[in-house]
Amino acid sequence: MHREDLLGAARASGDTTQPNSGPLNLLVLGSGSRRGEPNRDNHSGQRSDVVILVHIDASREAAAIISIPRDSYVYIPASGSTWGGGMNKLNAAFAFGGAPLAAQTLTKLTGVTLDGALVATFEATRRIVDAVGGVDVCLPYTVESSDTHRIWTAGRHHLNGDEADDLARHYDLPDANLSRIHDQQLVVQALVKKLSTQNLLTKPLQFNKLLATVADAIIVDESLDLTKLALALREIDPSNVKFATAPYSPIELQTPYGSAIQLDDAKSKALFAAVRDDTVTTRLSNQP
Repeated sequence: MHREDLLGAARASGDTTQPNSGPLNLLVLGSGSRRGEPNRDNHSGQRSDVVILVHIDASREAAAIISIPRDSYVYIPASGSTWGGGMNKLNAAFAFGGAPLAAQTLTKLTGVTLDGALVATFEATRRIVDAVGGVDVCLPYTVESSDTHRIWTAGRHHLNGDEADDLARHYDLPDANLSRIHDQQLVVQALVKKLSTQNLLTKPLQFNKLLATVADAIIVDESLDLTKLALALREIDPSNVKFATAPYSPIELQTPYGSAIQLDDAKSKALFAAVRDDTVTTRLSNQP
């Protein structure tokens, strides 16, 4: 498994190789690369299609998976001669400075310090879904893939890896930003349920085999021990994994870099404050 310093200056202090106590905050980035492994030498031109903040509460009984729209118009810190700093779309940070700049941008936006990170390609999605025997998702609307022209009607569907990847990354949707994130979360939610049902996090040999399946399609932060993390999370019930999207305005923002998303400042700050206070899972549980 390839490892890098994915957090740089955004890394939280302390030993994150031993995830035994206190809340944990992890950054998950979906690389713009569609096939094979991420470009490990140069992220230039690659934008992060998926930006997710994973919060695991101190009790290790609940978690929150928070998607942040890739086109959110945010401040991206300077990155050497590549980028002088300023407002741009969130996914540009990965292109300008790789995962460390994306992590620094997210930390500045949310005030949340990060304990670990992972970069995955969509190839990883295909492999892990196939490795667990496919996943079941329930769609609230009919979807036609903009790439393959597959059609999924509203209702329940069993997806193999290629189908799950197709659903998670296609973009021809009624509300492209919200619907695309919603479909990605459906796939993640289905994976969480399947991993729990098969008890893969409590079976070291099977878990190791699963990691080996996706090893060359992911990059893991150098300080993050995935096996210890899995053991720390083994008691979380899928019903206690909550999903959210950073609140934003429905009106597109016109910028020098094209149309972008304006995050709802007050609501987003409240959500990120709940992450910092380790109350976000309770907050999301109490929402209708």
